[in-house]
Amino acid sequence: MTDNSDKTENQDVVLYEVRDGVAIVTMNRPEYNNAQNSKMTYALDDVFRRASSDDDVKVIVLAGAGKHFSAGHDIGTPGRDVDQTFDRASLWYDHTNKPGGEFLYAREQEVYLGMCRRWRDIPKPTIAMVQGACIAGGLMLAWVCDLIIASDDSFYADPVVRMGIPGVEYFAHAHELNPRIAKEFLFLGERMPAERAYQMGMLNRIVSRNELEEQTLAIAGRIAKMPRLGLQLTKQAVNNAEDLMGKRTTMDMVFGLHHFAHSHNDLVSGDRLAGFDGKSMAESQRQLSDNEKAEA
Repeated sequence: MTDNSDKTENQDVVLYEVRDGVAIVTMNRPEYNNAQNSKMTYALDDVFRRASSDDDVKVIVLAGAGKHFSAGHDIGTPGRDVDQTFDRASLWYDHTNKPGGEFLYAREQEVYLGMCRRWRDIPKPTIAMVQGACIAGGLMLAWVCDLIIASDDSFYADPVVRMGIPGVEYFAHAHELNPRIAKEFLFLGERMPAERAYQMGMLNRIVSRNELEEQTLAIAGRIAKMPRLGLQLTKQAVNNAEDLMGKRTTMDMVFGLHHFAHSHNDLVSGDRLAGFDGKSMAESQRQLSDNEKAEA
């Protein structure tokens, strides 16, 4: 019998190392452009907790192995595990035996919105080191970080409106971007190049790909020289200010709309994602890119 399982499922889907007070957390499904299945998100949760508990770690860097940072949530690889039960990280109950819309609502409260919110509040500075694609669920992982250092060939998109869904579960779009730009970003679903993302205030630095790791770790090293409590209090202050501006309330509201869309899709088409999978979504992105080139 042929084994069609994801090769990377037999190795660590998240790698972890510490260098001079900096924890480097690396998503490790390069064959699938670091598409996030539950195995990966729970592994991320474990190592973020490990880094938070380690007094020798002052800063955490999140990276993606291979060509791309992350192509988003796993909606079509052999390692997709939406129907599997894991040792849950919050008090949300198991989703796998729940009917109708409760199945995804419970799962995504735990695996997507809940985990991302917890990672945003890690009491240590976090830096996303982004190269290549940062798509949909990839945005969530970059956006929970305090800083984003990106390669000049990186690009950003949230194309899920094509599924009839108003953006990914961690809906920070209107806070990461000017609201009118956020609408354009979602309505068109086109790739935003690094330079424009920088102009919009979404990125902190753009560097060449061959300098990305060196520059990111240099910035992390400078931050690591600051007092731990000062860093934590400063992060808490800015995060609280964001929440006073409505960030958390926005997410709660849009999460409900997101799951209404899933249920509507299921009723209309029999599929929560309106018949799309990873391959068809990637093809839609390629077509958009070709259209942009033709118009240029």
